[in-house]
Formats: sequence, C-alpha cells, structure tokens
Amino acid sequence: MQKFVLLCLLFISSLNITHAKELPDFTGLVEEYGEAVVNISTVQTQQIAGGQIFPEIPNLPEDSPFFEFFRRYMQPFSGPRKYESKSLGSGFIISKDGYILTNAHVVESANEITVKLNDKREFSAEVIGTDRKTDVALIKIDAKNLPVVTQGDPDRLKVGEWVVAIGSPFGFENSVTAGIVSAKGRSLAQENYVPFIQTDVAINPGNSGGPLFNMRGEVVGINSQIYSRTGGFMGLSFAIPINVATDIANQLKAHGKVSRGKIGVMIQEMTEELAESFGLSKAQGALVVSVEKDGPADKAGIEIRDVILKFGDKAIEVSSDLPRIVGNTKPNTKVPVQVWRNGTTKNIAVIIGEMPSEEGERSRKQGKKIPDTSNRLGLALSELADGQKKQLGIEGGLLVEEVQHAGVAARAGIRQGDIILGFNNQDIKTIRQFNQLLEKVEKGRNIALLIKRGDMTTFITMKLER
Repeated sequence: MQKFVLLCLLFISSLNITHAKELPDFTGLVEEYGEAVVNISTVQTQQIAGGQIFPEIPNLPEDSPFFEFFRRYMQPFSGPRKYESKSLGSGFIISKDGYILTNAHVVESANEITVKLNDKREFSAEVIGTDRKTDVALIKIDAKNLPVVTQGDPDRLKVGEWVVAIGSPFGFENSVTAGIVSAKGRSLAQENYVPFIQTDVAINPGNSGGPLFNMRGEVVGINSQIYSRTGGFMGLSFAIPINVATDIANQLKAHGKVSRGKIGVMIQEMTEELAESFGLSKAQGALVVSVEKDGPADKAGIEIRDVILKFGDKAIEVSSDLPRIVGNTKPNTKVPVQVWRNGTTKNIAVIIGEMPSEEGERSRKQGKKIPDTSNRLGLALSELADGQKKQLGIEGGLLVEEVQHAGVAARAGIRQGDIILGFNNQDIKTIRQFNQLLEKVEKGRNIALLIKRGDMTTFITMKLER
C-alpha cells in the first residue's frame, strides 16, 4: 500500500513538473522591454465660473435638529475659483528622441504632463496631438538615446495567445500582468474606428496608455479600457491595435490632426429579421437609414434602405465594419460600393469626402458655437436645422455631437449621432431647455432620455453622479 501511495505521489509530481515547464516565462521580456514603459502623471487646472457657489448640505431629514443649522449658516461664496485635479496613466517610448504613445484620455485637457522613466528620471512633456475617435495621443519629451519598444503585427495575433501588459495601475509603477487574447476585432459602443483586441489581462486605472506585448516582446496594442460593473478589473480588457495607433501617431506628427474619409450616411445593424424582410440570404452588411444631403453618398446615388455589402474589395460583415473602413480611406478616392437594393445587387462609385476635424465638425454650420462637454452627462449637443428636422420627420430634438469618454452618458450607452427627443416626460427643442432641466435634477436621481437612433426610438436611463 505504501509503495502504491508513493508511486501516485511521484506520478502527480511529474505531472506538475511537466505542467510547469509549459507555462511561459515573462522575466526576459520584462527585463528587456520594460525600460521603454513610462509613468505619466497630469495636472488639470479647472476654473469654477463666477457667481455664487453653494456648499453641499449634508443629506439630512428636514425634522433633524441639524438641518436648520446647515441651511442657515452654510453661506454661498463668490467665484471664480480654481482647483486642480490629478490623474495617472502609462505610455511607451517609440523613438530614441522622446516620442511617446499613450491614450488621449490620459493627457487630454492637462495643463501639466510629467513623464517618469524606468530609471526614475522625470521630464515635462508636450502634447503633439490627440485623436479622441481612437483614443490615441502622441506626446514628446526632451531627451536622447532612450530605450524604445519593438512594434509587432496585431494581424498575426491568435485568440488564446499569451500577452503581457506593463503599466502603473493605481500608481504602482512598472506593474506586470499577463493573460491571453480573448477575441480580436471587437467593436465597442462609441468606438467606431478601432477593431479592439480583447484580453483577460488585469487592467486597472493607471494602466491606460500602456503597452500590450506578445511573447516575442513586440508591442501589439495600447491598453485603453475595461468593461466593468464595479470600476475595477473584471476580466474584460480592450487594447487598440498598434498598427491603428501608429497610423494615427504618424498623422499627428506630420499634420497635427487626423484625416478620415466619410460618405455621409447613418447606418443600422442588419438582424436576421431585417435580412429576411429585405430578401437577403443572411444577416450581413450595413443598412442605410439616413443619407446626408449633398454628401458623397447622396451625390453617388446611395439611398435610404440600401444595404451596403462591400466597400471597395472589403466585405461588410457587420455594420460596425463600415465606419472603420471608410474612415481609413483617403479623401477624394473613388471607391466602388456594392449595395443590395430591391432584391438585387448594384455597384455604385463613391468619391470619398473628408470628415471635418473634431472642432470643425462641431462649429461648421453657420458659425455655430462649439458645444460644451462640461455638463453633468458629458454630452456635447447641437440644435438641429429646420431642414434636418424635416428630413427626419421630427419637430424638435438635439443632436449628440460628442460623448465624453467614460462619462455618465457614455456608460449608459448614448452614442455620437443620437438625437435626444425627450427628457423624462418633456419634449426637448433647445439646448437651454435641456440644461435647465438637467440642473434641477438632484445627485443620485435617475433620468430617462428619449433617443432616436436611425429608425429606432427608445428610452435610455442613467443616474446622475454629480
């Protein structure tokens, strides 16, 4: 019996040794390439507008003996006043002379940016450019002969492959976490221009902007965001493919902005029910629900209810493929587009237009004021022109020009291009009306916005945090 037990223990031990040999060793990768990963800290100075500012009264019942005290003696103070907010992120060096890639949301609106290297040296950084649509930023420090990363090919990544992240979660510098590629080409809400790499690598606040390495020590992505119901890591992390980020960085370095193609359509996902009603054999393509007047698609002859099946030589499997492919197409290029119309395919040549810059897009119509994203929901809104309302068959409504990254509205699922028709039980017609209603809502209360998205109208609820 003792011999049998001994043999079993030896067998189990041999299995453990064999298993241990199969696990990857990350030490060499970290030692060789970790030096090119940096910690980024920012300071943002914000000014509270002038006027009276009321301190927040504690949440006390009106019959409490302290309620009258706070109501009477907590007096308002006069603005304007300034205060500083600080944040942390990560990045990685892509050139020996100090160019660094990170996330746009890490450095956006920062008044001061400090980059700390692996050897503890610190440098002030300047922003070369940011691109909100991909959440990529290029910054620069004044230094020479810096360690740099090696860039890999995300297309060669395989689902199930080991990957490693290095960054500064919660300010803990040079933290290393590992996992596998969970999926490729993921589309996320409000992120139409990035085919994300999904991993189960532990990513937390402070990791944003850091590199995702493959086992050859090559950077294949920028760790950008997580899916979480708690605010912490839950096993779903998303990285921007490095080839997407590099293209953005090259444009920012050369021109200070990113040029994207556009055809001027609003689209909807094809479901099996829609495919059947349109006579398609399977759910594929992007259903056109709106065509911009005098835009590239309109001039080429694309119509509402067309289903875009191919753009150039690329098939549109799901609707989210189209914005990414069009955006990556050089403006003024003539592209053949295959559409499904009235039960048959039709080829249409479209001359690609150029998407306005982020600020230009918000201010292009008749000197319209650039919308402000400082409201409590993180939305930039604009009022619809009479022609737009007539085309959409609505009497009022506000166009969502921009959704602030990680804001209340973004987490609730509001997207750029949505039209807000109602606020709780009231129809919305002006920005002033919307802001007045929003200001009256107390912290912690839920609101419901009536949203028009393509042909769909639905209520989206959200809780106000501040």
